[in-house]
Amino acid sequence: MNVTIVDYNSGNISSVINSFKEVAKDKVNIEVTSDLTKIKSSDKVVLPGQGSFKSCVDALNSISGLIDTLNEFAINHKKPLLGICVGLQMFADTGYEEIETKGLGWIPGKVSKLDNKNGKYKLPHIGWNEINIIKDSKIFQGIENNSHMYFVHSYEFIPVDKNVISATTDYSSNIVCSVEKENIFGTQFHPEKSDKMGLQIIRNFISL
Repeated sequence: MNVTIVDYNSGNISSVINSFKEVAKDKVNIEVTSDLTKIKSSDKVVLPGQGSFKSCVDALNSISGLIDTLNEFAINHKKPLLGICVGLQMFADTGYEEIETKGLGWIPGKVSKLDNKNGKYKLPHIGWNEINIIKDSKIFQGIENNSHMYFVHSYEFIPVDKNVISATTDYSSNIVCSVEKENIFGTQFHPEKSDKMGLQIIRNFISL
């Protein structure tokens, strides 16, 4: 089995790579690439994302054919894809960080700045927070409700269809922190930085 982590210059993804390799050991081939042919032939794809919504979308667009290849992989062929942090946010139609930016449009919705309640809550939201699992998601097998996951973000994904939400977390409001739509999975938190529970989520994704 091949699991490809898409390398499109979205920031430091070394912790993502290390965590996937730690879980996969020698049983699964973990490849880090932007090569379209390798992405197309993968069994599963991981779309990480660090930085702003706009910078990540721009980085995807800078590699000719990459967005078309991801669309083909996830939408046409319905192979498993996991978006992490901004990787999840880009599933949306539109993001409003820096300027209004068009997303991938896989899950209708928008990405807006967290409401910090007039400064009552610090932004970015950094640190460990409990997640409330509200859907029997395949990537939450063996994960106890109210487990703590690690977050670093100032923006949140607000999907139109609330049925895609698989977990939320409370920080100034009820924030969507995980989604599942058929073969498409996403976490706002960083499973690669979330200790044993995070590694279990990675293990669950690899095992799909």
